[in-house]
Amino acid sequence: MKRNRIVLTTGAAIAALVLAACGGSSDSADTSSGDSASSGGESVAGAPSWCGPNEIVLGFADGFGGNAWRLVTTETGRREAALCPSVKELIYTDGQGDLQKSISDIQGLVSQGVNAVVVFPDASEAILPTLQEAYAAGVVTVPYRVYPGGKDGVDYTAYIALDAKNDGKNYCEWIKKAKPDGATILVTSGPKGNSQGTDMSTELRACLGAEGDKYVFVGEDPFEVTNWDPAETQKVITAAVAKYPEIDVIASDFGPSLVGALPEFTKAGRPIPALATSDGNILGCFWQAQKDAGNGFEMFTVATGNDHARTAIDYAVAVATGGVVPSSTAHQHAIFEDSLDPARPVQCRPDLPDFTFLSAELVSGDDQAKLQ
Repeated sequence: MKRNRIVLTTGAAIAALVLAACGGSSDSADTSSGDSASSGGESVAGAPSWCGPNEIVLGFADGFGGNAWRLVTTETGRREAALCPSVKELIYTDGQGDLQKSISDIQGLVSQGVNAVVVFPDASEAILPTLQEAYAAGVVTVPYRVYPGGKDGVDYTAYIALDAKNDGKNYCEWIKKAKPDGATILVTSGPKGNSQGTDMSTELRACLGAEGDKYVFVGEDPFEVTNWDPAETQKVITAAVAKYPEIDVIASDFGPSLVGALPEFTKAGRPIPALATSDGNILGCFWQAQKDAGNGFEMFTVATGNDHARTAIDYAVAVATGGVVPSSTAHQHAIFEDSLDPARPVQCRPDLPDFTFLSAELVSGDDQAKLQ
């Protein structure tokens, strides 16, 4: 099985990350400085509070590493781990979207003697038995972002969830600001039933519903299924333009997938709706191009979530090294852009690849370009 071993020293990695595959979810706390502890711990001087004195080898098991977002997320996790001198080695694995390889990767990390493993469990509940095996073997086991089933402290150490309800709340507050007199809203997300889209939409609908009948939702409840795929998104938007004479706002949890579909409104002689979504360079540059062409629209974005890996790394390292354990097991997307707020301008870097995520806190846009 193919792995990448990365040796870490104080504050910095001395080997570059090489991935097994290439090509192709309110402000969050500053996790690198550590949250207040849920239990006691000892920190290394000059390091974040979650970095304890016990030396460890850390595993970082990705279910699928083969697109730009994953490249940035993995590099984010690597840089976060490098902040702790007690992490002497990081071993990265790429499951390449294959369940059996993902299982084998985690089992291999355990057999190599890692003290902790952070897992992006793309296979969801199918990977749970493997997480249980790792946890039973005494490895600090921390899945994140995709819920694998099971319970904290029983099947694994802790699941670091995404607080997508917070996205719904932030979208709601912005929509009320952008459309104070009311609006017709279309909600899109990824696969049917996914928790991120469901939680975001449920909170958004409840929050706007408290305003009476000013805000009307069209399309499927809780969201139109796009699989976060640009081609499928274009089909959904094309059908919605034909079906609904008024769409004032689109709320989505993956903004870059909307770009190819939004010109359907212009083709129909209609304004592009206001967007409440997640960031991406391709989206920011589309916004700028439409503004320059006289087709401007309002837009609000939250971070696309590369820094979720930091929250998971912090928790796993804290437990394994004896550091201060963060009090929260949830990650919140930071608010990133707001065309109505000069303090949060929409960002576009035309010199960078489309799928650059300028919201990533530890990996600059220029560094992301080098990864792709």
